[in-house]
Amino acid sequence: MNKKFKLLAVLAHPDDESLGFGGTLAKYAAEGVDTYLVTATRGERGRFGSLGKGADPVEVARVRETELRAAAAVLGIREVSILNYSDGAVDQVDATTAVGAVVSHIRHIQPDVVVTFGPEGAYGHPDHVAISQFTTAATVCAADCGYRTGDGSQQVSLPPHRVTKLHYLAWRSNKWEAYQAAFRKLTSMVDGVERQAAPWPDWAVTTEIDTSAYWPVVWKAVCCHQTQLSIYERLENLTEEQQTALWGSQEFYRAYSSVNGGRNLETDLFEGLR
Repeated sequence: MNKKFKLLAVLAHPDDESLGFGGTLAKYAAEGVDTYLVTATRGERGRFGSLGKGADPVEVARVRETELRAAAAVLGIREVSILNYSDGAVDQVDATTAVGAVVSHIRHIQPDVVVTFGPEGAYGHPDHVAISQFTTAATVCAADCGYRTGDGSQQVSLPPHRVTKLHYLAWRSNKWEAYQAAFRKLTSMVDGVERQAAPWPDWAVTTEIDTSAYWPVVWKAVCCHQTQLSIYERLENLTEEQQTALWGSQEFYRAYSSVNGGRNLETDLFEGLR
Protein backbone atom coordinates (compact mmCIF):
# COMPACT_ATOMS: atom_id res chain seq x y z
CA MET A 1 0.00 0.00 0.00
CA ASN A 2 2.93 2.33 0.68
CA LYS A 3 4.91 1.49 -2.47
CA LYS A 4 6.53 4.51 -4.13
CA PHE A 5 5.76 4.37 -7.83
CA LYS A 6 8.17 5.22 -10.64
CA LEU A 7 7.31 6.69 -14.05
CA LEU A 8 9.75 6.76 -16.98
CA ALA A 9 9.26 8.82 -20.16
CA VAL A 10 11.41 7.87 -23.15
CA LEU A 11 11.22 10.64 -25.76
CA ALA A 12 13.08 11.99 -28.76
CA HIS A 13 13.89 15.70 -28.36
CA PRO A 14 14.25 18.51 -25.84
CA ASP A 15 10.77 20.09 -25.37
CA ASP A 16 8.91 16.79 -26.02
CA GLU A 17 8.76 16.44 -22.23
CA SER A 18 7.03 19.81 -21.83
CA LEU A 19 4.79 20.17 -24.87
CA GLY A 20 3.85 16.54 -25.26
CA PHE A 21 3.96 15.02 -21.78
CA GLY A 22 4.34 18.01 -19.43
CA GLY A 23 0.98 17.83 -17.69
CA THR A 24 1.38 14.14 -16.95
CA LEU A 25 4.94 14.43 -15.68
CA ALA A 26 4.11 17.46 -13.51
CA LYS A 27 0.99 15.81 -12.07
CA TYR A 28 2.67 12.60 -11.01
CA ALA A 29 5.77 14.33 -9.68
CA ALA A 30 3.52 16.56 -7.54
CA GLU A 31 1.73 13.46 -6.27
CA GLY A 32 4.98 11.89 -5.08
CA VAL A 33 5.73 9.58 -8.00
CA ASP A 34 9.43 9.43 -8.92
CA THR A 35 9.55 10.60 -12.54
CA TYR A 36 12.45 9.99 -14.91
CA LEU A 37 13.22 11.11 -18.45
CA VAL A 38 15.37 9.58 -21.17
CA THR A 39 15.76 11.81 -24.25
CA ALA A 40 17.28 10.39 -27.42
CA THR A 41 18.83 13.58 -28.85
CA ARG A 42 20.02 17.04 -27.86
CA GLY A 43 17.90 18.64 -30.58
CA GLU A 44 20.79 20.15 -32.50
CA ARG A 45 18.74 20.48 -35.70
CA GLY A 46 16.07 22.57 -34.02
CA ARG A 47 15.53 26.32 -34.15
CA PHE A 48 17.94 28.61 -32.33
CA GLY A 49 16.15 31.89 -31.67
CA SER A 50 16.60 34.53 -34.37
CA LEU A 51 19.14 32.34 -36.19
CA GLY A 52 16.45 29.81 -37.04
CA LYS A 53 18.05 26.57 -38.14
CA GLY A 54 21.27 28.21 -39.28
CA ALA A 55 23.19 28.09 -36.01
CA ASP A 56 26.18 25.91 -35.12
CA PRO A 57 24.76 22.46 -34.22
CA VAL A 58 27.28 21.99 -31.40
CA GLU A 59 26.15 25.23 -29.75
CA VAL A 60 22.48 24.44 -30.36
CA ALA A 61 22.92 21.04 -28.69
CA ARG A 62 24.66 22.58 -25.69
CA VAL A 63 22.02 25.23 -25.13
CA ARG A 64 19.07 22.94 -25.76
CA GLU A 65 20.38 20.42 -23.25
CA THR A 66 20.56 23.22 -20.68
CA GLU A 67 17.00 24.21 -21.54
CA LEU A 68 15.85 20.60 -21.25
CA ARG A 69 17.34 20.19 -17.80
CA ALA A 70 15.79 23.47 -16.63
CA ALA A 71 12.35 22.40 -17.91
CA ALA A 72 12.71 18.99 -16.28
CA ALA A 73 13.46 20.65 -12.95
CA VAL A 74 10.29 22.74 -13.26
CA LEU A 75 8.25 19.61 -14.01
CA GLY A 76 9.70 17.86 -10.98
CA ILE A 77 11.56 15.19 -12.96
CA ARG A 78 14.02 13.40 -10.72
CA GLU A 79 16.63 12.40 -13.30
CA VAL A 80 17.34 13.25 -16.95
CA SER A 81 19.46 11.06 -19.21
CA ILE A 82 20.40 11.77 -22.83
CA LEU A 83 21.30 9.03 -25.29
CA ASN A 84 23.19 11.51 -27.51
CA TYR A 85 21.83 10.25 -30.82
CA SER A 86 21.79 12.55 -33.83
CA ASP A 87 18.73 14.76 -34.11
CA GLY A 88 16.76 13.70 -37.18
CA ALA A 89 18.54 10.35 -37.45
CA VAL A 90 17.31 8.29 -34.49
CA ASP A 91 15.85 5.78 -36.94
CA GLN A 92 19.35 5.18 -38.29
CA VAL A 93 20.79 4.10 -34.94
CA ASP A 94 21.59 0.40 -34.80
CA ALA A 95 18.57 -1.27 -33.19
CA THR A 96 20.66 -3.47 -30.90
CA THR A 97 22.49 -0.39 -29.62
CA ALA A 98 19.36 1.70 -29.09
CA VAL A 99 17.25 -1.03 -27.52
CA GLY A 100 20.14 -2.00 -25.26
CA ALA A 101 20.56 1.59 -24.11
CA VAL A 102 16.88 1.91 -23.15
CA VAL A 103 16.99 -1.52 -21.47
CA SER A 104 19.89 -0.34 -19.33
CA HIS A 105 17.88 2.67 -18.16
CA ILE A 106 14.81 0.54 -17.46
CA ARG A 107 16.84 -1.93 -15.42
CA HIS A 108 18.58 0.86 -13.54
CA ILE A 109 15.42 2.89 -12.78
CA GLN A 110 12.99 -0.04 -12.44
CA PRO A 111 9.89 1.97 -13.46
CA ASP A 112 6.37 0.68 -12.92
CA VAL A 113 5.04 2.61 -15.93
CA VAL A 114 6.75 3.72 -19.15
CA VAL A 115 5.36 6.36 -21.52
CA THR A 116 6.54 7.20 -25.03
CA PHE A 117 5.22 8.21 -28.45
CA GLY A 118 2.80 5.98 -30.31
CA PRO A 119 3.83 3.97 -33.36
CA GLU A 120 2.64 6.77 -35.65
CA GLY A 121 5.12 9.18 -34.06
CA ALA A 122 2.40 11.81 -33.47
CA TYR A 123 2.78 13.37 -36.92
CA GLY A 124 5.04 10.83 -38.54
CA HIS A 125 8.32 12.27 -37.26
CA PRO A 126 10.91 9.52 -37.88
CA ASP A 127 12.64 10.20 -34.54
CA HIS A 128 9.33 9.79 -32.70
CA VAL A 129 8.52 6.59 -34.57
CA ALA A 130 11.99 5.19 -33.87
CA ILE A 131 11.98 5.96 -30.15
CA SER A 132 8.53 4.35 -29.89
CA GLN A 133 9.80 1.18 -31.52
CA PHE A 134 13.02 1.05 -29.50
CA THR A 135 11.18 1.69 -26.22
CA THR A 136 8.54 -0.92 -26.93
CA ALA A 137 11.21 -3.52 -27.66
CA ALA A 138 13.17 -2.47 -24.59
CA THR A 139 10.24 -3.04 -22.23
CA VAL A 140 10.17 -6.65 -23.44
CA CYS A 141 13.92 -7.19 -23.45
CA ALA A 142 14.42 -5.62 -20.02
CA ALA A 143 12.36 -8.42 -18.45
CA ASP A 144 14.29 -11.17 -20.25
CA CYS A 145 16.90 -12.72 -17.97
CA GLY A 146 18.75 -13.93 -21.06
CA TYR A 147 19.08 -10.45 -22.59
CA ARG A 148 22.47 -8.80 -22.13
CA THR A 149 23.44 -5.20 -22.81
CA GLY A 150 26.75 -3.47 -23.26
CA ASP A 151 30.23 -4.82 -23.80
CA GLY A 152 31.27 -6.03 -20.39
CA SER A 153 30.53 -2.85 -18.48
CA GLN A 154 28.89 -2.89 -15.06
CA GLN A 155 25.50 -2.30 -16.73
CA VAL A 156 25.54 -5.96 -17.82
CA SER A 157 25.08 -7.07 -14.21
CA LEU A 158 21.82 -5.14 -13.74
CA PRO A 159 19.02 -7.61 -12.99
CA PRO A 160 16.01 -7.97 -15.31
CA HIS A 161 13.05 -5.71 -14.64
CA ARG A 162 9.47 -6.19 -15.81
CA VAL A 163 7.61 -2.96 -16.57
CA THR A 164 4.01 -3.29 -15.42
CA LYS A 165 2.43 -0.89 -17.93
CA LEU A 166 3.42 0.79 -21.20
CA HIS A 167 1.43 3.74 -22.53
CA TYR A 168 1.62 5.55 -25.87
CA LEU A 169 0.69 9.22 -26.29
CA ALA A 170 -2.68 9.20 -28.08
CA TRP A 171 -4.08 12.61 -28.95
CA ARG A 172 -7.64 12.93 -30.24
CA SER A 173 -8.69 15.29 -33.05
CA ASN A 174 -9.63 18.17 -30.72
CA LYS A 175 -6.18 18.18 -29.14
CA TRP A 176 -4.43 18.22 -32.50
CA GLU A 177 -6.68 21.04 -33.70
CA ALA A 178 -5.84 23.12 -30.63
CA TYR A 179 -2.15 22.30 -30.88
CA GLN A 180 -1.87 23.26 -34.53
CA ALA A 181 -3.91 26.42 -33.92
CA ALA A 182 -1.29 27.38 -31.36
CA PHE A 183 1.74 26.50 -33.43
CA ARG A 184 1.43 25.50 -37.07
CA LYS A 185 0.39 22.60 -39.21
CA LEU A 186 2.81 19.87 -38.18
CA THR A 187 4.20 17.78 -40.99
CA SER A 188 7.22 15.61 -41.69
CA MET A 189 8.63 15.11 -45.17
CA VAL A 190 10.01 11.57 -45.30
CA ASP A 191 11.34 9.97 -48.48
CA GLY A 192 9.47 12.54 -50.53
CA VAL A 193 6.13 11.86 -48.82
CA GLU A 194 4.47 14.40 -46.53
CA ARG A 195 3.31 13.00 -43.20
CA GLN A 196 0.75 14.89 -41.12
CA ALA A 197 -0.69 14.74 -37.61
CA ALA A 198 -2.46 11.43 -37.02
CA PRO A 199 -5.24 11.80 -34.43
CA TRP A 200 -6.31 8.70 -32.54
CA PRO A 201 -10.03 7.85 -32.79
CA ASP A 202 -11.95 8.57 -29.59
CA TRP A 203 -12.68 4.89 -29.01
CA ALA A 204 -8.99 3.96 -29.12
CA VAL A 205 -7.99 6.19 -26.20
CA THR A 206 -7.71 3.96 -23.13
CA THR A 207 -6.41 6.48 -20.61
CA GLU A 208 -7.28 10.12 -19.96
CA ILE A 209 -5.43 12.02 -17.26
CA ASP A 210 -6.84 15.24 -15.77
CA THR A 211 -3.96 17.72 -15.99
CA SER A 212 -5.96 20.97 -15.81
CA ALA A 213 -4.38 22.00 -12.50
CA TYR A 214 -0.86 21.81 -13.93
CA TRP A 215 -1.10 24.23 -16.86
CA PRO A 216 0.92 26.97 -15.04
CA VAL A 217 3.72 24.48 -14.33
CA VAL A 218 3.73 23.22 -17.92
CA TRP A 219 3.82 26.76 -19.31
CA LYS A 220 6.78 27.59 -17.05
CA ALA A 221 8.56 24.48 -18.36
CA VAL A 222 7.75 25.41 -21.97
CA CYS A 223 9.25 28.87 -21.36
CA CYS A 224 12.55 27.25 -20.35
CA HIS A 225 13.00 26.36 -24.03
CA GLN A 226 13.99 29.92 -24.91
CA THR A 227 15.50 29.03 -28.29
CA GLN A 228 12.09 27.71 -29.40
CA LEU A 229 9.83 30.47 -28.02
CA SER A 230 9.26 32.12 -31.40
CA ILE A 231 7.18 29.05 -32.26
CA TYR A 232 5.16 29.20 -29.02
CA GLU A 233 4.08 32.86 -28.92
CA ARG A 234 0.65 32.14 -30.44
CA LEU A 235 -0.34 30.21 -27.31
CA GLU A 236 -1.50 33.44 -25.69
CA ASN A 237 -4.14 33.94 -28.40
CA LEU A 238 -5.94 30.61 -28.05
CA THR A 239 -9.63 30.61 -27.17
CA GLU A 240 -10.68 29.23 -23.79
CA GLU A 241 -12.03 26.13 -25.54
CA GLN A 242 -8.69 25.58 -27.29
CA GLN A 243 -6.77 26.12 -24.05
CA THR A 244 -8.92 23.50 -22.33
CA ALA A 245 -8.49 21.05 -25.20
CA LEU A 246 -4.73 21.56 -25.23
CA TRP A 247 -3.89 21.60 -21.53
CA GLY A 248 -6.86 20.22 -19.61
CA SER A 249 -6.06 16.56 -20.13
CA GLN A 250 -3.54 14.14 -21.59
CA GLU A 251 -4.56 11.02 -23.46
CA PHE A 252 -2.79 7.69 -23.87
CA TYR A 253 -3.22 4.26 -25.39
CA ARG A 254 -2.46 1.41 -22.97
CA ALA A 255 -0.18 -0.66 -25.19
CA TYR A 256 0.66 -3.19 -22.52
CA SER A 257 -0.49 -3.94 -18.98
CA SER A 258 -0.05 -6.95 -16.75
CA VAL A 259 -2.58 -5.66 -14.21
CA ASN A 260 -5.66 -4.49 -16.12
CA GLY A 261 -7.40 -4.30 -19.48
CA GLY A 262 -10.82 -3.94 -21.07
CA ARG A 263 -12.87 -1.06 -22.40
CA ASN A 264 -13.19 1.08 -19.28
CA LEU A 265 -11.43 4.45 -19.64
CA GLU A 266 -8.54 4.78 -17.20
CA THR A 267 -8.04 8.06 -15.35
CA ASP A 268 -4.67 7.08 -13.92
CA LEU A 269 -1.55 5.64 -15.55
CA PHE A 270 -1.12 3.51 -12.43
CA GLU A 271 -4.64 2.06 -12.50
CA GLY A 272 -4.47 -1.59 -11.50
CA LEU A 273 -1.38 -0.93 -9.39
CA ARG A 274 -2.79 1.22 -6.60
